[in-house]
Amino acid sequence: MYRRKLIGAITAAATVAVLAAGAVAAQSPSAAPASPGGCDPTAALAGLANQVLSKGPSGETPAPPTDVVLSPDELAKIKAMNATAAIVLHYGGNDWSQAQVAGLQQQFADMGIKVIAVTDANFKPEQQVSDIETVLARNPSIIVSIPTDPVATKEAYKKAAAQGVKLVFMDNVPQDMVAGKDYVSVVSADNYGNGVAAAHLMAQALNCKGKIGAIYHEADFFVTKQRWEAFQATIAANYPDIQIIASQGITGPDFTGDAEKAASAMLTKYPDLNGIWAVWDVPAEGVVAAARTANRNDLIITTIDLGLNVAIDIAKGEFVYGLGAQRPFDQGINEAKLAGYGLLGKAAPAYVALPALPVTKANVLDAWNTVYHAAPPKDLAAAAGQ
Repeated sequence: MYRRKLIGAITAAATVAVLAAGAVAAQSPSAAPASPGGCDPTAALAGLANQVLSKGPSGETPAPPTDVVLSPDELAKIKAMNATAAIVLHYGGNDWSQAQVAGLQQQFADMGIKVIAVTDANFKPEQQVSDIETVLARNPSIIVSIPTDPVATKEAYKKAAAQGVKLVFMDNVPQDMVAGKDYVSVVSADNYGNGVAAAHLMAQALNCKGKIGAIYHEADFFVTKQRWEAFQATIAANYPDIQIIASQGITGPDFTGDAEKAASAMLTKYPDLNGIWAVWDVPAEGVVAAARTANRNDLIITTIDLGLNVAIDIAKGEFVYGLGAQRPFDQGINEAKLAGYGLLGKAAPAYVALPALPVTKANVLDAWNTVYHAAPPKDLAAAAGQ
């Protein structure tokens, strides 16, 4: 069994490097940073700070958020339009979605744009199609959305585009829709990079040796597929002494419960399992529950997305060793600005991406501030001993 080793997880210098917000450099996923000179996950993690490894849904090279700018004159023109916006979510029940909405609402308010609806499809394509139809009846100027399914929802989004609605997407794009023609742009985190981060963190916690399981999202969902591909590729390319011996897809909508069942089955079948990766924080909560039930206090868990529950677990030094964080508030800010591009008829980058942020106990409080633009909640600060 491998015991948790939090001491020296990331050196102070590496933490500073990881938190630094450098220029975003586009790279192919095949160029994911390796562990230089053998097993050195800490150096590989530090190298993620100034890179975006993901490509866009159609292979686009990412533009940095610093490229998305509205001048004072442009803002004045937008405010004079009295535009309205609807936010059509795939799922609203996590911290990521709530942070996206908060960023969107703040920026829309600054632009004089009224948000008339925020919908939650609970990961059901048919519900999202209904949500879009309902929203379109209110004639919004803008829809910002993340499709639950790129095929099942495409006709509803095409109807919105034909109606003249300016579409901006989070992460995922409906099938057969073209940037600059059918929609303005898509904004995403570096989901491939976050999968890479979660793999290096797993290796760091295991001292580069062990048997692990993985719980992935079994759906045609671009960004979660990127995470799973990146995690597998990084382990295979860098850590020959780490084996993924079990994997299970989950479809939801009960992602916590489904992940708990999958993790419990893995721990029963493979009692020598050292770690489990989960595709985002909500399934990771299910893995934590399974580990606790199995009395596997030594199990290492890594994931993606800095939700409050997993952040508290990290701060306490319990099951979740670390994760790759998105920057959802900043994504929302940029989505709203790009919607302004659409209103103005201004040419926009097809794909904007923000770099991954590796998080461990060493930087969890600073990371919370970076991700949510807010002080850590009291429960998280208390878990970190502050």
